[in-house]
Amino acid sequence: MCTDWYQGVISTSGCVPPSQGYQGLVDGGDNIKEATWESVSMMLQLGGTVIGSARCQDFRTREGRLKAARNLVKRGITNLCVIGGDGSLTGADTFRAEWSSLLAELVKVGTCVCKSSYLNIVGMVGSIDNDFCGTDMTIGTDSALHRIMEIVDAITTTAQSHQRTFVLEVMGRHCGYLALITALACGADWVFIPESPPEDDWEDHLCRRLTETRVGGSRLNIIIVAEGAIDKHGKAITSDDIKNLVVKRLGYDTRVTILGHVQRGGTPSAFDRILGSRMGVEAVMALLEGTPDTPACVVSLSGNQAVRLPLMECVQNNWNVYKLLAHIRPPSTKVRQRGRGDGVPLNPTTPPTLAPSSPQSGYTLAVLNVGAPAAGMNAAVRSTVRIGLIHGHRMLAVHDGFEGLAYGKLEEISWERVGSWTGLGGSKLGTKRTLPKKYFEEISTSISNFGIHGLIIIGGFEAFTGSLELMEGRAKYEELCIPLCIIPATVSNNVPGSDFSIGADTALNTITTTCDRIKQSAAGTKRRVFIIETMGGFCGYLATMAGLAAGADAAYIYEEHFNIHDLQVNVEHLTEKMKTTVKRGLVLRNERCNENYTTDFIFNLYSEEGKGIFDCRKNVLGHMQQGGTPTPFDRNFGTKMGAKAVAWITGKIKECSRHGGCRIFANTADSACLLGMRKRSLVFQPITDLKEQTDFDHRIPKEQWWLKLRPILKILAKYNIELDTSEKAHLEHVTRKRISLESNI
Repeated sequence: MCTDWYQGVISTSGCVPPSQGYQGLVDGGDNIKEATWESVSMMLQLGGTVIGSARCQDFRTREGRLKAARNLVKRGITNLCVIGGDGSLTGADTFRAEWSSLLAELVKVGTCVCKSSYLNIVGMVGSIDNDFCGTDMTIGTDSALHRIMEIVDAITTTAQSHQRTFVLEVMGRHCGYLALITALACGADWVFIPESPPEDDWEDHLCRRLTETRVGGSRLNIIIVAEGAIDKHGKAITSDDIKNLVVKRLGYDTRVTILGHVQRGGTPSAFDRILGSRMGVEAVMALLEGTPDTPACVVSLSGNQAVRLPLMECVQNNWNVYKLLAHIRPPSTKVRQRGRGDGVPLNPTTPPTLAPSSPQSGYTLAVLNVGAPAAGMNAAVRSTVRIGLIHGHRMLAVHDGFEGLAYGKLEEISWERVGSWTGLGGSKLGTKRTLPKKYFEEISTSISNFGIHGLIIIGGFEAFTGSLELMEGRAKYEELCIPLCIIPATVSNNVPGSDFSIGADTALNTITTTCDRIKQSAAGTKRRVFIIETMGGFCGYLATMAGLAAGADAAYIYEEHFNIHDLQVNVEHLTEKMKTTVKRGLVLRNERCNENYTTDFIFNLYSEEGKGIFDCRKNVLGHMQQGGTPTPFDRNFGTKMGAKAVAWITGKIKECSRHGGCRIFANTADSACLLGMRKRSLVFQPITDLKEQTDFDHRIPKEQWWLKLRPILKILAKYNIELDTSEKAHLEHVTRKRISLESNI
C-alpha cells in the first residue's frame, strides 16, 4: 500500500481492513475482511489501492458514523489506521470524538458493545500533492513525480525535434509542489504555482525569457503549470491562457499537455514503498501505545526520521493554508505557512536574467566529477555552472576528475552548454577514481595558469579522500590554498557527513524495478528463490533499502555480521514459506559483505539445501545500477546541492581574499567543507572533522542511519524477531516545528 490514497482508505489493527474506505465501514458485510500475511504479500509493488477507496457522503453524517461504529463493534475493532488526505483524517478525528456517544446510542438499541470504551486513531498521509503540513513527504508524491518526469522526458525529445514550446499542466489545486519540483528536475523555463503568484507584468517577462533562450540556441521551451495557479489578483492562470499568449506574442509552435490522472497511476517508486512501510510500522506502534488520553496522531516524515504529530494541529494548519490561498496575500506568507522552502526562491516564476549580462565578480570557479559515475551528477554540474554565472563568476569545467585538472583538461563553460544536462545520466564531464596526491605539482600549475579561486568537487568517497589530500598539500603548495566544497554523489551512499548521496536513489529504483521483473518471471514457476548481488562496495545501503522496497526475505551486508548458522536459518525460513501460497523468495547480497560467503557460495548452499523444495537462480546486476536517467529526487537534490555549494564558496572566497581581492589564501579547516544532508538540513562540515567519523579501510561512515531500518525488513519477511522500540518516535507539535522552520527561511 504505497502509492496514492486520496480519500478515506482505512486499515485497522487486528488485520481487518475495510475495503472502499469509509464507505466500507458504513456498509460493513464483506467490505470488512480479515487480512492475512499471505493476502498482503503481493501488494508492495502494486500501484493505486488494492483494498479500494471511495468518497463517502454517508460518513459525513452522524447516522453514517453510527453504522460504521456498529460494524466495528461487531468485530471488536477499537483501533483504526486511516490513510488519506486532510478530509479523511478530519473525519477520523470526528469519529473518535463521538465514539463514546455512539457506543451509548448502540447500547440503547441493544447492540453488544466491545470491552474498550475508546477508539484509537492513527493517520498516515497519502496525497500525491505533498500538501499536508507537518511532513516532508506524503505517500504517493515521489511516485507521481516519477510518472510526470517520464512524460516530460518523452515530450522533451519531440519538442527538440520540432522546436516547439510545451505547456504542461500538473496536479496541484492548492499546492504547487509537483509543479515546482518538476520544473527544477527538467530545467523548465517557467513555473506557475498557487503559493507564488507572478507579478502583474508576468506576460512580458515570460515572453522575454522564451525569446532569450531561443536566441541562445535552445530548440525547446518547457513551461510547467499547477492546476491551481493564480495571479496576484486571484484570477486563474490556465495552460490555455499561456499557450494563447505564446502563440499570439511570439508565434511559436505551442502545445498543451494536461497530464491528469496518469500522475496517480503506475508502479510505486522505491522511496514510496519504503516510506509506506516505515510509516505503517510506526502507525502500528502508535496504536499499541495509545491510551484514552493520547490525542489522535498522524505519522510523518522529518528528514529521515519518523515522527508523530497531533492530527488536528496538522489539519488546522492545512486549512490555514487554504484560507491564505483564497485571499490576496504576499507570496512569502503563503510559502511560510507551508513550511521550509529549502532555499527555493519565494517567487520561482520570476527567473534571473541570463548570466551573460550579469556583472563579473572577478572570481573563477572550477567544477569537476570524481569517482564513479552517478545519475544526477550532470544536474549538479548544471546548477553549479548556472548559479555561478548568476553570481558573476567565470565557470570552468574540468574533464576527467583530478587527472584532468592535473593535465589542464579545462574549458570555460557557458549557460547554454549545460541547458539539457538535468535529465542525463552518467557524467558529461567524465570522471575517474584517480586521487590527486601524485599530481600536486601539476594541479598547482593548472590552478595558477587558469586563475582558479575555488573548487566544487562532485563525487563519491574518492572526492572526500582526494579533498583531504589537497588539504595536506596546502603546506607545500600555496596554490592549493583555495576554498573547496564537496557534493556527495555516488550510488553506494557511503560518503561520511551526508545521509544521502546524489545517484543512490536512481540506483535504488533500478534495483527495485529489476527485482520486480525477476519476481514476475517466477509467477508461472513456483518454488523459486532468487539470489541477487547489488553494488555498494562495503556499504550495505543499496542491498538493505532495495530489500525493503522489493520485499526481500534477506539482505546480507558487511555492516551486519552473519555466519553459516544465519544462512541456514534463512534457508529454513524459505522452506516454510514455500508451504504457503507465496511460493517464491528473494535474497539480496551486497557485493563485499563477506569475502568467503560469496554470491556463488550462497547460491550453491541454497541450491543444495533447497533440493526438492525450491530451486535457485542468481543475478549479478553489475554496472546497470550506475546507469539510466536520474530520478526526480536525484535531479532535484543535485540542483539544490549545486546552488547551495556556489553560494557557500562565493562567501568563502570573499572571506579569504587578500590585497583587494586579487589573491585568495584559504588555509583553515572550514575552508574545505562537505555539503551533506543531515536529517532534514543541508549543512557544510569541515572535511577534517569528518575523519573521525570514517572507516577508511572499508570506505564507509562509522555510523549509518539506515541500519536502524534493518529489523523492519526481517519483520516484514515474517522472521520471529522483536522490533527495538527504545528509540520510538515521540509526539511533537507541528506549530512549534513550523515556527522553527520559519526562522530558517
